[in-house]
Amino acid sequence: MAFSRIGYYNHILIILGGKMFHLGAFRWKIFAVQIIAISFLSACGLPRVGPSKTEIYSGSVQKQGNAFILAVNDHVARATAVIPALGFSRKFRNANLIGSDTIRAGDTLGLSIWENVDDSLLAGKGLNATTLEGVQVDGSGYIFVPYAGRIKAAGNSPEAVRQIIANLLKEQTPDPQVQLRRFAGDGSTVSIIGAVGGQGIYVIERPTRTLGAMLAKAGGVTIEPEVAQITVLRNKQREKVWFQDLYDHPDMDVALRGGDRILVETDTRAFTSLGATAKQGRISFPTQTISAIEALALVGGLNANAADPKGIFVFRNEDEKIANQVLGRKDLKGAQRLVYVLDLTKPNGMFTARDFVIRDQDTVYVTEAPFAQWNKVIAATTGSLGAADTINTSAQSLLGQ
Repeated sequence: MAFSRIGYYNHILIILGGKMFHLGAFRWKIFAVQIIAISFLSACGLPRVGPSKTEIYSGSVQKQGNAFILAVNDHVARATAVIPALGFSRKFRNANLIGSDTIRAGDTLGLSIWENVDDSLLAGKGLNATTLEGVQVDGSGYIFVPYAGRIKAAGNSPEAVRQIIANLLKEQTPDPQVQLRRFAGDGSTVSIIGAVGGQGIYVIERPTRTLGAMLAKAGGVTIEPEVAQITVLRNKQREKVWFQDLYDHPDMDVALRGGDRILVETDTRAFTSLGATAKQGRISFPTQTISAIEALALVGGLNANAADPKGIFVFRNEDEKIANQVLGRKDLKGAQRLVYVLDLTKPNGMFTARDFVIRDQDTVYVTEAPFAQWNKVIAATTGSLGAADTINTSAQSLLGQ
């Protein structure tokens, strides 16, 4: 803003924001009132997207605040590059496949018995073959066969149970021939819910004894594979794995057990974007990992008219171990409030931002450039001068003229 006085308080030339104004003595009084009003407005605070860099730094521990503020470098990027540790335990991975011929509680058996006599023990008159369908293996693993009694079936193969029945019947009818068929029942099922082609209860059979095969039978996942998570609940255990790991790491394709519950869901991690970006809001993770550069791209990048590329802040409650590591300390206990600062204008600033990993619940905030705030003051001032007629009327009333 420049002032030039022409004459003796008769005319005042004002150059403001590239515009030139000639003010008489009275209009100079009006302008003075206006400048006081603008100054008051600036002191109270013009509209802005959030705190300035100076205000954020004033909350640092070094200035009696409660957050550690740390510039991101290669060491910090490596130390904080932590992604969710998902995967099945050794107990899950080492479980053997269930024998496809092993009888379990809840299975259904079919029996056919031939007797080598005219007057058969089980068949009707004139017949020498008997068929028993729908023989249910009870919760204790037993079945009942007439004249053979109560037999332990669960845990045995159909061949073993066939021989047991034949030996027991041999005591009452000569040389009985027994055929046994197994139909997997509710004791050999898993339930699948969530983002799959067909939710429901599925029987564990020879082709579907592993998690991946069972998911395929259920129609596969119906969400983006990169963000799909599979949870298996077995008794009181609950374990989770990334869907892609079932194929990238074959040992994660675990054997199923009867009663397993399988849940397919989308990754729920997200970060919050605020400040001078093209988009503000809560943003879900589109992949297993995202960098600071990718996070900015997801929100449309920096606001070209307002953002300060030197003022990109990531607010995070950091784990005790990582906090001590990045700050070079050993005395911090519990989660710590850390504010990581990224400066894209540095020679390796883009590379550092590309290597810095954004984590769940992070807040990414971009400050306004100093010019943007000053431009608002100029706009407010020139806009007010442009409305001089209105101000003139108000000032005359204010000054009593």
